[in-house]
Amino acid sequence: MKLLQVKPQIHKFNHFKDFAEFFTIAAGDFVLTNEFLYNSYMKGLNLNADFMFREKYGKGEPSDEMIDAIMRDIGGRDYRRIIAIGGGSVIDIAKLLVIKDATNALALFEKKIPLIKERELIIVPTTCGTGSEVTNISIAEIKSKHTKMGLGVDELYPDYAVLIPELVKELPYKFFVTSSIDALIHAVESYVSPRSNSSTELFSVKAMELILKGYMDILDKGSEYRLEIIEDFLIGSNFAGIAFGNTGVGAVHALSYPLGGNYHVPHGEANYQFFIEVFKTYNKKNPNGKIKELNDILAGILRISDTATIYDELSKVLDKLLAKKPLKEYGMKEEEVEIFTDGVIEGQQRLLVNNYVPLSRNEIRDIFKALY
Repeated sequence: MKLLQVKPQIHKFNHFKDFAEFFTIAAGDFVLTNEFLYNSYMKGLNLNADFMFREKYGKGEPSDEMIDAIMRDIGGRDYRRIIAIGGGSVIDIAKLLVIKDATNALALFEKKIPLIKERELIIVPTTCGTGSEVTNISIAEIKSKHTKMGLGVDELYPDYAVLIPELVKELPYKFFVTSSIDALIHAVESYVSPRSNSSTELFSVKAMELILKGYMDILDKGSEYRLEIIEDFLIGSNFAGIAFGNTGVGAVHALSYPLGGNYHVPHGEANYQFFIEVFKTYNKKNPNGKIKELNDILAGILRISDTATIYDELSKVLDKLLAKKPLKEYGMKEEEVEIFTDGVIEGQQRLLVNNYVPLSRNEIRDIFKALY
């Protein structure tokens, strides 16, 4: 039984310049990044590589249309390495660029072409949420299907994951919060996954500790304090990525995809809308299983003696950072409760098999209704 796989080598540098010198970024490298990061950290180094700015292809999270356009623009060029320097959108796109003869994103996600890796992949995350630098997963909005799809194959594993805390300091406070809450959810969902084990749990628990203790310090000392402890969040996100990369995530992510795909809600924010309600449902269905251990862990971190109200107490902390709001405020219509429920059941079995306990169609519908 395989307990744990960490595919990429993991490196850490204090400054981008040190990374660029160590990896000898030069001709033959394709770098996907953001223009503001390029201007701040790369332009002055005169690196002889090809750079592309993700925002030139549209705003928001990646879509199949955006990915197809990028593939067209780099088609036929002989690159030895793909280097992603950015947030989840940059990373998700870059992972697909390592596949030989890839010209159509939907064909990739539906596995209609051979998935053959032909380029080395280096990932440098600039958020503290996705953990994607250590996973084999890419996610994109599929416009024609009005939802998100995920592709998880070994060919998408990065060869190197590189942590540079100074880059994450550029992250605006709101995006810091939404990305790091996503990392927290990765750790929590991983912990109760049927595929979790003693090895993955080490990473899950440490990620929870780093992120939640950091939140409490920020709430006590002010939002700017995050810059002093940003490395804790970057490492916490990395640990959560290692955990869920081995175990998968479950219903929180599955239910969030229709909201994100249809109403373009940022991934971490969409996940948080469902997080507490899903785990209350889990806890109600089987309070004496693995979730009892999770509740004790969360109570210890939050310094709460009574675990009976642990998800209400957790919500009080997180709501001070990112308030939940009714789904209808995003534009969701009441009739979409049934549509989204069917979409989750039919399209997200890849995630639902990782649930702590199985959720019926009625239970999934009831979660949407309760949050509507």
